Amino acid sequence: MAGTERGNRKVQTGTVISDKMQKTVVVETRTMVQHPRYKKYLRRRRRFKAHDETDTCRVGDKVEIIETRPLSKTKRWRVRKVLERAVV
Repeated sequence: MAGTERGNRKVQTGTVISDKMQKTVVVETRTMVQHPRYKKYLRRRRRFKAHDETDTCRVGDKVEIIETRPLSKTKRWRVRKVLERAVV
């Protein structure tokens, strides 16, 4: 069964807000949701710890992360690719 497909993995895009750990970055995703009663739009943000094997991501980079098996207590995501580099 080597050719079987994996399940659909969640993919998120966000901005790197911390790269102080070794091979780990903190990625923040921002979404707009509409309030069910008042119909006003609210900004929501979520932070994910993602595995960065090559340790190339820097603060401000826009990255795409993909869900993966648990790599540590809080790390369940992996950096798939860097979409946009931060201006230095």
